[in-house]
Amino acid sequence: MTRLLKNLLIASSMSLTLTAQAHDLLVGSYTAGSSEGIYRYRFNSDSGQIDPTPLQILMSENPSWLTLSVDKRLLFAVNENGAGNGQVSSFAIGKDGSLKALNQVPSLGDEPTHSSLSHDQRYLFVANYGVLPAPGGSLSVLPVDRNGHLQASVQQDRHKPSGVNPERQTGPHVHSVVSSDDGEYVFASDLGADKVFVYRYDGASPKQPLSAVEPVSLPPGSGPRHLLFDRDGKHAYLTLEMSAQVVAFDYQDGKLAELQRLPLTELTDASARAAGALHLSADGRFLYVSNRGTANELLVFAVDDKTGKLMQVQRRSVEGDHPREFALDPTGKFLLVANQKSNEIVVIRRDPRSGLLGETVQKLAQDAPSDLKFVN
Repeated sequence: MTRLLKNLLIASSMSLTLTAQAHDLLVGSYTAGSSEGIYRYRFNSDSGQIDPTPLQILMSENPSWLTLSVDKRLLFAVNENGAGNGQVSSFAIGKDGSLKALNQVPSLGDEPTHSSLSHDQRYLFVANYGVLPAPGGSLSVLPVDRNGHLQASVQQDRHKPSGVNPERQTGPHVHSVVSSDDGEYVFASDLGADKVFVYRYDGASPKQPLSAVEPVSLPPGSGPRHLLFDRDGKHAYLTLEMSAQVVAFDYQDGKLAELQRLPLTELTDASARAAGALHLSADGRFLYVSNRGTANELLVFAVDDKTGKLMQVQRRSVEGDHPREFALDPTGKFLLVANQKSNEIVVIRRDPRSGLLGETVQKLAQDAPSDLKFVN
Protein backbone atom coordinates (compact mmCIF):
# COMPACT_ATOMS: atom_id res chain seq x y z
CA MET A 1 0.00 0.00 0.00
CA THR A 2 1.39 3.38 -0.98
CA ARG A 3 1.89 6.08 1.64
CA LEU A 4 -0.59 8.32 -0.19
CA LEU A 5 -3.29 5.64 -0.15
CA LYS A 6 -2.64 4.91 3.52
CA ASN A 7 -2.94 8.59 4.40
CA LEU A 8 -6.18 8.85 2.45
CA LEU A 9 -7.62 5.86 4.31
CA ILE A 10 -6.57 7.31 7.66
CA ALA A 11 -8.11 10.68 6.77
CA SER A 12 -11.30 8.97 5.65
CA SER A 13 -11.47 7.00 8.89
CA MET A 14 -10.95 10.15 10.95
CA SER A 15 -13.68 11.90 9.00
CA LEU A 16 -16.13 9.06 9.67
CA THR A 17 -15.21 9.10 13.36
CA LEU A 18 -15.79 12.84 13.60
CA THR A 19 -19.10 12.50 11.80
CA ALA A 20 -20.22 9.79 14.20
CA GLN A 21 -19.31 11.97 17.19
CA ALA A 22 -20.99 15.20 16.09
CA HIS A 23 -24.74 15.77 16.06
CA ASP A 24 -26.81 18.87 15.49
CA LEU A 25 -29.08 19.65 18.44
CA LEU A 26 -32.04 22.00 18.05
CA VAL A 27 -33.38 23.78 21.12
CA GLY A 28 -36.77 25.50 21.28
CA SER A 29 -37.33 28.09 23.99
CA TYR A 30 -39.62 30.69 25.49
CA THR A 31 -38.66 34.22 24.53
CA ALA A 32 -40.12 36.39 27.30
CA GLY A 33 -36.61 36.71 28.76
CA SER A 34 -33.24 36.76 27.02
CA SER A 35 -33.81 33.84 24.66
CA GLU A 36 -34.20 34.68 20.96
CA GLY A 37 -35.94 31.56 19.64
CA ILE A 38 -34.46 28.41 18.09
CA TYR A 39 -30.84 27.50 18.82
CA ARG A 40 -28.72 25.05 16.81
CA TYR A 41 -25.86 23.53 18.81
CA ARG A 42 -23.20 20.89 18.12
CA PHE A 43 -23.30 17.90 20.47
CA ASN A 44 -20.40 15.46 20.91
CA SER A 45 -21.69 11.95 21.64
CA ASP A 46 -18.30 10.75 22.91
CA SER A 47 -17.81 13.40 25.58
CA GLY A 48 -21.46 14.28 26.18
CA GLN A 49 -20.64 17.96 25.73
CA ILE A 50 -22.70 20.61 23.97
CA ASP A 51 -20.50 23.25 22.36
CA PRO A 52 -21.64 26.40 24.21
CA THR A 53 -21.33 28.54 21.07
CA PRO A 54 -24.47 28.08 18.94
CA LEU A 55 -23.99 27.24 15.28
CA GLN A 56 -27.08 29.29 14.50
CA ILE A 57 -29.83 31.27 16.24
CA LEU A 58 -33.17 31.85 14.56
CA MET A 59 -35.35 34.69 15.76
CA SER A 60 -38.74 33.16 16.52
CA GLU A 61 -41.32 34.02 19.18
CA ASN A 62 -41.89 31.28 21.78
CA PRO A 63 -41.00 28.25 19.59
CA SER A 64 -41.88 25.89 22.42
CA TRP A 65 -42.23 22.62 20.45
CA LEU A 66 -40.23 21.39 17.46
CA THR A 67 -41.31 18.78 14.91
CA LEU A 68 -39.01 17.25 12.30
CA SER A 69 -40.11 15.66 9.04
CA VAL A 70 -39.19 12.00 8.53
CA ASP A 71 -36.34 12.89 6.15
CA LYS A 72 -35.07 15.61 8.55
CA ARG A 73 -35.26 18.23 5.79
CA LEU A 74 -38.08 20.24 7.35
CA LEU A 75 -38.65 21.69 10.79
CA PHE A 76 -41.94 22.97 12.19
CA ALA A 77 -42.20 25.06 15.35
CA VAL A 78 -45.32 26.06 17.24
CA ASN A 79 -45.16 29.67 18.42
CA GLU A 80 -46.84 29.47 21.82
CA ASN A 81 -48.50 32.89 21.86
CA GLY A 82 -51.89 33.75 23.32
CA ALA A 83 -54.49 36.46 22.70
CA GLY A 84 -55.45 34.97 19.34
CA ASN A 85 -51.87 35.12 18.10
CA GLY A 86 -50.88 31.44 18.10
CA GLN A 87 -48.69 30.69 15.10
CA VAL A 88 -46.87 27.78 13.46
CA SER A 89 -43.61 28.27 11.54
CA SER A 90 -41.86 26.09 8.96
CA PHE A 91 -38.14 25.93 8.16
CA ALA A 92 -36.00 24.17 5.58
CA ILE A 93 -32.95 22.26 6.86
CA GLY A 94 -29.95 22.45 4.52
CA LYS A 95 -27.43 19.68 3.87
CA ASP A 96 -25.08 21.44 6.30
CA GLY A 97 -27.80 21.53 8.96
CA SER A 98 -28.51 25.24 8.58
CA LEU A 99 -32.09 26.44 9.04
CA LYS A 100 -33.94 28.74 6.66
CA ALA A 101 -37.38 30.21 7.39
CA LEU A 102 -40.10 29.24 4.90
CA ASN A 103 -43.38 30.65 6.19
CA GLN A 104 -45.68 31.13 9.17
CA VAL A 105 -49.45 30.68 9.51
CA PRO A 106 -51.99 31.10 12.33
CA SER A 107 -52.65 28.02 14.48
CA LEU A 108 -56.26 29.20 14.95
CA GLY A 109 -55.88 28.93 18.71
CA ASP A 110 -54.04 30.24 21.74
CA GLU A 111 -50.82 28.80 23.18
CA PRO A 112 -50.07 26.00 20.67
CA THR A 113 -47.87 23.60 22.65
CA HIS A 114 -47.36 20.53 20.46
CA SER A 115 -47.48 19.32 16.87
CA SER A 116 -46.87 16.20 14.82
CA LEU A 117 -46.92 15.23 11.15
CA SER A 118 -49.28 12.70 9.60
CA HIS A 119 -47.45 9.59 8.45
CA ASP A 120 -47.78 10.64 4.82
CA GLN A 121 -46.30 14.07 5.79
CA ARG A 122 -49.27 15.88 4.19
CA TYR A 123 -50.69 17.48 7.35
CA LEU A 124 -49.37 19.01 10.54
CA PHE A 125 -51.59 18.35 13.57
CA VAL A 126 -51.37 21.20 16.11
CA ALA A 127 -52.43 21.13 19.76
CA ASN A 128 -53.65 24.57 20.84
CA TYR A 129 -53.58 24.42 24.63
CA GLY A 130 -55.58 27.62 25.20
CA VAL A 131 -54.83 28.77 28.76
CA LEU A 132 -58.09 30.69 29.20
CA PRO A 133 -61.23 28.56 29.62
CA ALA A 134 -63.02 30.43 26.83
CA PRO A 135 -62.61 29.62 24.05
CA GLY A 136 -60.11 27.10 25.47
CA GLY A 137 -57.91 24.79 23.47
CA SER A 138 -58.42 23.09 20.14
CA LEU A 139 -56.96 20.73 17.56
CA SER A 140 -55.99 22.29 14.22
CA VAL A 141 -55.06 20.51 10.98
CA LEU A 142 -52.67 22.38 8.66
CA PRO A 143 -51.77 21.12 5.17
CA VAL A 144 -48.08 21.00 4.21
CA ASP A 145 -47.16 21.52 0.55
CA ARG A 146 -44.37 19.74 -1.34
CA ASN A 147 -41.85 22.44 -0.47
CA GLY A 148 -42.63 22.42 3.24
CA HIS A 149 -44.78 25.54 3.32
CA LEU A 150 -47.72 25.46 5.71
CA GLN A 151 -51.21 26.23 4.46
CA ALA A 152 -54.22 27.63 6.32
CA SER A 153 -55.95 25.24 8.72
CA VAL A 154 -58.61 23.06 7.07
CA GLN A 155 -60.09 21.60 10.25
CA GLN A 156 -60.44 22.64 13.87
CA ASP A 157 -61.98 20.58 16.68
CA ARG A 158 -62.83 21.77 20.20
CA HIS A 159 -63.78 19.29 22.91
CA LYS A 160 -66.11 19.48 25.89
CA PRO A 161 -64.22 19.98 29.19
CA SER A 162 -64.76 17.76 32.21
CA GLY A 163 -65.05 20.68 34.64
CA VAL A 164 -63.68 18.52 37.47
CA ASN A 165 -60.95 20.94 38.46
CA PRO A 166 -62.48 24.45 38.61
CA GLU A 167 -59.08 26.11 38.04
CA ARG A 168 -57.77 24.06 35.14
CA GLN A 169 -60.63 22.12 33.56
CA THR A 170 -63.46 24.58 32.87
CA GLY A 171 -62.25 24.70 29.26
CA PRO A 172 -60.66 22.22 26.84
CA HIS A 173 -56.84 22.15 26.76
CA VAL A 174 -55.38 19.99 23.98
CA HIS A 175 -51.82 19.17 25.03
CA SER A 176 -50.55 16.79 22.35
CA VAL A 177 -51.56 15.15 19.07
CA VAL A 178 -49.89 11.93 17.81
CA SER A 179 -50.59 9.25 15.20
CA SER A 180 -50.74 5.51 15.64
CA ASP A 181 -47.85 3.50 14.26
CA ASP A 182 -49.75 2.64 11.08
CA GLY A 183 -50.89 6.25 10.61
CA GLU A 184 -54.56 5.32 10.42
CA TYR A 185 -55.60 6.98 13.69
CA VAL A 186 -54.76 10.26 15.43
CA PHE A 187 -54.92 10.78 19.21
CA ALA A 188 -55.43 14.17 20.88
CA SER A 189 -54.79 14.27 24.63
CA ASP A 190 -57.01 16.92 26.24
CA LEU A 191 -55.99 17.90 29.76
CA GLY A 192 -59.18 19.87 30.27
CA ALA A 193 -61.48 17.04 29.22
CA ASP A 194 -59.79 14.07 30.95
CA LYS A 195 -59.94 12.24 27.64
CA VAL A 196 -57.80 11.17 24.72
CA PHE A 197 -59.87 11.93 21.63
CA VAL A 198 -59.45 9.47 18.77
CA TYR A 199 -59.80 10.27 15.07
CA ARG A 200 -59.63 8.19 11.93
CA TYR A 201 -57.23 9.76 9.41
CA ASP A 202 -58.00 10.09 5.71
CA GLY A 203 -55.34 12.00 3.80
CA ALA A 204 -57.47 11.92 0.65
CA SER A 205 -60.16 14.06 2.30
CA PRO A 206 -58.69 17.57 2.10
CA LYS A 207 -61.63 19.37 3.72
CA GLN A 208 -61.79 17.08 6.76
CA PRO A 209 -58.85 14.68 7.16
CA LEU A 210 -59.94 13.64 10.66
CA SER A 211 -63.22 11.99 11.66
CA ALA A 212 -63.94 11.36 15.34
CA VAL A 213 -64.45 7.89 16.78
CA GLU A 214 -64.90 6.72 20.40
CA PRO A 215 -62.59 8.63 22.81
CA VAL A 216 -60.62 7.16 25.71
CA SER A 217 -61.76 8.31 29.17
CA LEU A 218 -59.23 8.85 31.97
CA PRO A 219 -59.80 9.33 35.70
CA PRO A 220 -61.62 12.57 36.62
CA GLY A 221 -59.16 15.39 37.28
CA SER A 222 -56.14 13.42 35.98
CA GLY A 223 -55.30 15.74 33.05
CA PRO A 224 -53.85 13.66 30.16
CA ARG A 225 -50.79 15.30 28.61
CA HIS A 226 -48.45 13.36 26.27
CA LEU A 227 -48.98 10.01 24.51
CA LEU A 228 -46.49 7.85 22.63
CA PHE A 229 -46.49 4.47 20.91
CA ASP A 230 -43.80 1.80 21.11
CA ARG A 231 -41.79 0.57 18.12
CA ASP A 232 -44.16 -2.21 17.07
CA GLY A 233 -47.29 -0.12 17.64
CA LYS A 234 -48.83 -2.64 20.04
CA HIS A 235 -48.53 -0.55 23.20
CA ALA A 236 -48.82 3.10 24.14
CA TYR A 237 -47.87 5.20 27.16
CA LEU A 238 -49.51 8.36 28.50
CA THR A 239 -48.63 10.90 31.17
CA LEU A 240 -51.42 12.21 33.38
CA GLU A 241 -50.15 15.66 34.32
CA MET A 242 -52.45 16.61 37.18
CA SER A 243 -52.42 13.24 38.98
CA ALA A 244 -48.71 12.64 38.21
CA GLN A 245 -49.17 9.15 36.78
CA VAL A 246 -48.08 7.16 33.75
CA VAL A 247 -50.50 4.79 32.02
CA ALA A 248 -49.61 1.77 29.86
CA PHE A 249 -52.06 0.60 27.18
CA ASP A 250 -52.54 -2.28 24.80
CA TYR A 251 -53.30 -0.89 21.36
CA GLN A 252 -55.16 -2.29 18.36
CA ASP A 253 -57.20 -0.71 15.56
CA GLY A 254 -57.76 2.70 17.14
CA LYS A 255 -58.54 1.34 20.61
CA LEU A 256 -56.47 1.84 23.76
CA ALA A 257 -57.05 -0.70 26.55
CA GLU A 258 -55.50 0.26 29.89
CA LEU A 259 -52.97 -2.22 31.24
CA GLN A 260 -51.43 -0.38 34.13
CA ARG A 261 -51.38 2.98 35.92
CA LEU A 262 -48.39 3.92 38.06
CA PRO A 263 -47.66 6.94 40.30
CA LEU A 264 -44.69 9.19 39.57
CA THR A 265 -44.35 10.51 43.11
CA GLU A 266 -45.19 9.46 46.65
CA LEU A 267 -45.63 13.10 47.68
CA THR A 268 -49.24 14.03 48.41
CA ASP A 269 -48.86 17.77 47.87
CA ALA A 270 -50.49 18.87 44.59
CA SER A 271 -47.44 21.04 43.85
CA ALA A 272 -45.39 17.86 43.38
CA ARG A 273 -47.78 16.51 40.75
CA ALA A 274 -46.88 17.84 37.31
CA ALA A 275 -46.13 14.95 34.96
CA GLY A 276 -44.49 16.07 31.76
CA ALA A 277 -42.59 14.40 28.95
CA LEU A 278 -42.01 10.73 28.25
CA HIS A 279 -39.71 8.96 25.80
CA LEU A 280 -38.69 5.38 25.04
CA SER A 281 -35.12 4.30 24.46
CA ALA A 282 -34.36 3.41 20.84
CA ASP A 283 -34.43 -0.32 21.64
CA GLY A 284 -37.79 0.05 23.42
CA ARG A 285 -36.50 -1.51 26.64
CA PHE A 286 -36.81 1.56 28.87
CA LEU A 287 -39.32 4.36 29.33
CA TYR A 288 -38.26 7.71 30.79
CA VAL A 289 -40.81 10.08 32.34
CA SER A 290 -40.42 13.55 33.85
CA ASN A 291 -42.32 14.96 36.81
CA ARG A 292 -41.99 18.70 37.36
CA GLY A 293 -43.44 20.90 40.12
CA THR A 294 -41.62 20.57 43.43
CA ALA A 295 -40.52 17.01 42.55
CA ASN A 296 -38.34 17.80 39.51
CA GLU A 297 -37.41 14.19 38.82
CA LEU A 298 -36.88 11.69 36.05
CA LEU A 299 -38.23 8.19 36.50
CA VAL A 300 -36.86 5.19 34.63
CA PHE A 301 -39.08 2.20 33.91
CA ALA A 302 -38.09 -1.16 32.43
CA VAL A 303 -40.55 -2.28 29.74
CA ASP A 304 -41.64 -5.91 29.60
CA ASP A 305 -41.03 -6.90 25.98
CA LYS A 306 -44.03 -9.26 25.93
CA THR A 307 -46.73 -7.46 27.91
CA GLY A 308 -45.63 -3.84 27.61
CA LYS A 309 -46.01 -3.37 31.36
CA LEU A 310 -43.67 -1.10 33.31
CA MET A 311 -41.44 -1.64 36.33
CA GLN A 312 -39.74 1.32 37.99
CA VAL A 313 -35.97 0.90 38.23
CA GLN A 314 -34.74 4.40 39.08
CA ARG A 315 -35.74 7.84 40.31
CA ARG A 316 -33.29 10.69 39.72
CA SER A 317 -33.23 14.44 40.29
CA VAL A 318 -32.97 16.60 37.17
CA GLU A 319 -30.75 18.99 39.17
CA GLY A 320 -32.87 21.93 38.11
CA ASP A 321 -36.38 23.30 37.94
CA HIS A 322 -39.25 22.33 35.62
CA PRO A 323 -37.95 19.64 33.21
CA ARG A 324 -40.38 20.52 30.42
CA GLU A 325 -38.75 18.19 27.88
CA PHE A 326 -35.78 15.86 27.51
CA ALA A 327 -34.12 13.80 24.78
CA LEU A 328 -31.87 10.78 24.41
CA ASP A 329 -28.89 11.42 22.15
CA PRO A 330 -28.56 9.29 18.96
CA THR A 331 -26.07 6.92 20.62
CA GLY A 332 -28.23 6.35 23.71
CA LYS A 333 -25.29 7.18 25.96
CA PHE A 334 -26.66 10.49 27.22
CA LEU A 335 -29.95 12.03 28.26
CA LEU A 336 -30.41 15.80 27.92
CA VAL A 337 -32.95 17.70 30.07
CA ALA A 338 -34.46 21.10 29.27
CA ASN A 339 -34.95 22.65 32.71
CA GLN A 340 -37.18 25.56 31.74
CA LYS A 341 -37.34 27.53 34.99
CA SER A 342 -33.71 27.12 36.04
CA ASN A 343 -32.57 28.16 32.54
CA GLU A 344 -30.24 25.32 31.63
CA ILE A 345 -29.78 22.12 29.68
CA VAL A 346 -28.45 19.28 31.84
CA VAL A 347 -26.58 16.39 30.20
CA ILE A 348 -26.69 13.11 32.13
CA ARG A 349 -24.70 9.98 31.33
CA ARG A 350 -26.79 6.87 30.56
CA ASP A 351 -25.96 3.16 30.53
CA PRO A 352 -27.62 1.74 27.38
CA ARG A 353 -27.60 -1.79 28.80
CA SER A 354 -29.17 -1.16 32.20
CA GLY A 355 -31.04 2.00 31.21
CA LEU A 356 -29.84 3.67 34.41
CA LEU A 357 -28.89 7.34 34.55
CA GLY A 358 -25.48 8.20 35.96
CA GLU A 359 -23.42 11.30 36.55
CA THR A 360 -24.12 14.77 35.25
CA VAL A 361 -21.50 15.68 32.66
CA GLN A 362 -22.58 19.21 31.71
CA LYS A 363 -24.90 22.06 32.63
CA LEU A 364 -25.29 24.53 29.78
CA ALA A 365 -26.85 27.91 30.45
CA GLN A 366 -29.87 28.39 28.15
CA ASP A 367 -32.72 30.73 28.90
CA ALA A 368 -36.11 28.98 29.21
CA PRO A 369 -35.46 25.85 27.10
CA SER A 370 -38.65 24.01 26.20
CA ASP A 371 -37.80 21.31 23.64
CA LEU A 372 -34.80 19.36 22.35
CA LYS A 373 -34.52 17.60 18.99
CA PHE A 374 -31.52 15.88 17.38
CA VAL A 375 -31.32 16.35 13.61
CA ASN A 376 -28.64 13.71 12.95
